[in-house]
Amino acid sequence: MSDPGHGQTSRLRPAPWAVEQSAGRPRPEPSDGVRNDFQRDRDRIIHAKAFRRLMHKTQVFIAPDGDHFRTRLTHTLEMMQISRTIARALDLNEDLAEAIALGHDLGHTPFGHTGEEALSRVLAAHGRVFRHNEHSLRVVDHLERGGEGLNLTFEVRDGIRNHTGQGYPSTREGEIVRVADRIAYVNHDVDDALRAGIIAREDLPTGPLSVLGEKMSVRIDTLVRDMISTSERKGEISLSDEVYEALMELRAWLFRNVYHDSSSLETRKASGVVAALFEYYLERPEERAASDRDPITETVDFVAGMTDRYALATYRRLFLPRGEIFA
Repeated sequence: MSDPGHGQTSRLRPAPWAVEQSAGRPRPEPSDGVRNDFQRDRDRIIHAKAFRRLMHKTQVFIAPDGDHFRTRLTHTLEMMQISRTIARALDLNEDLAEAIALGHDLGHTPFGHTGEEALSRVLAAHGRVFRHNEHSLRVVDHLERGGEGLNLTFEVRDGIRNHTGQGYPSTREGEIVRVADRIAYVNHDVDDALRAGIIAREDLPTGPLSVLGEKMSVRIDTLVRDMISTSERKGEISLSDEVYEALMELRAWLFRNVYHDSSSLETRKASGVVAALFEYYLERPEERAASDRDPITETVDFVAGMTDRYALATYRRLFLPRGEIFA
């Protein structure tokens, strides 16, 4: 049996079909009386500073010309709606799926994939690696509310941690989010790449499009309906073999032709910004926000939390001469 992110079903499936109530929180709290536990988690995430910063963090394209390119925030909202649609159709817990979806990318770096890879490269010299899913959990557990964290339910924390990577969600709602994340970003990143002129429509691989559809809306509809019907038939969260293979082929094509375009000047610039900021603040603990006794962890917290525009403004202030000097 394989993972719903890398295959079609998860290795860890709870006995009940849906999560009806939470197993609790790291720090017990009294009942709200109005909202259930997962609705409270949703509200805490929406009001978190890290959530607001997503509006100024790159999804794929760095500082694009145009107002219609996705950001981490719009990706999160699109993916959340896909997750809720699937959860509702399968009679699963919509509130749990929504909360996981809203929190899944809170730990992403500035500059999207480029920033994450740049931070991993500089951390490699210290024997570490950066994974945004793990850092998202750190954000909700330790960095929000002045170090107290959001005290989210075990189920939401599990879904955030395991929405990507080697771990497996322990709930079917988490499994939905893991697949919905790919459904969302694979399709809207194709749309943005076309809008940016990075690729042309005739460049797209014909095999996946023949299965999923030519238009983004048709592809998403195909994937959502297939996931609902296949999951109902099998009794587990799953895509059909044909549709899953088409999705993964289109995803692999995006990684080769869009995400890993290291030759792009903007990509190299963004990588340099992240690396320079990390090295600068690692050497100057008095200038970074206090968050951990370990200097490397604290520097990662500080740099990963930056928005694109804050990272660029800080880089200019630290490393570029001020214009009036030459006036």
